[in-house]
Amino acid sequence: MASRSGYRPPKIPEMTVHRLSVYTRCLLQLEEDGVKTVSSQELAERFDLNSAQVRKDLAYFGEFGVRGIGYYVSGLKAELQKILGLDREWPVALVGFGNLGSALFHYRGFSRQGFRIVAVFDDDPGKATREVDSVPIFPSRDLAREVRARGIQIAILAVPPEAAQTVTDRLVAAGIRALLNFAPARLRVPRDVRLKNVDLSIELETLSFYLAKGSR
Repeated sequence: MASRSGYRPPKIPEMTVHRLSVYTRCLLQLEEDGVKTVSSQELAERFDLNSAQVRKDLAYFGEFGVRGIGYYVSGLKAELQKILGLDREWPVALVGFGNLGSALFHYRGFSRQGFRIVAVFDDDPGKATREVDSVPIFPSRDLAREVRARGIQIAILAVPPEAAQTVTDRLVAAGIRALLNFAPARLRVPRDVRLKNVDLSIELETLSFYLAKGSR
């Protein structure tokens, strides 16, 4: 029998991880509707998914289906939440409390999925040293101390583009290992830090492209 000492688990494609979130939301909806079991085909038909893709994505993580039954909805949902790290609560830092930062803070979808903003940072003296919905707003100079003290590993960045890299460097030095960036700026992070960029203007430009294409 060949030695498995050099075995490496397959690298999970980023789009597979993205689709796991989609599957989890679909399963939550099925659970709320009282559905106990579902096949990959039924899941695909109800939520406009690809049944072969569903099976392929799940196969990266094990065997979840039962022959003749399909998937137990609650059980599969729990397994996917565990894989995605949603079986725990994640403390999150929000940097920047302008219009966008305030809107992100009040978005309830984060807390429903286990992401709780526990500290807000802003340079505006009129905002710092107060609270919003019982969450403290700190001056940016306190960022490193508070991130370490609260064991925060995830941060949301909603600062002006010219400040984004400097703030990112400070967050990484303080122990942040995952960053959701809403600033329209190209950021550099170490290889062990995960960075996701959300540029709202680019998303709108993508939509305008299809509208313009359709009008030609």
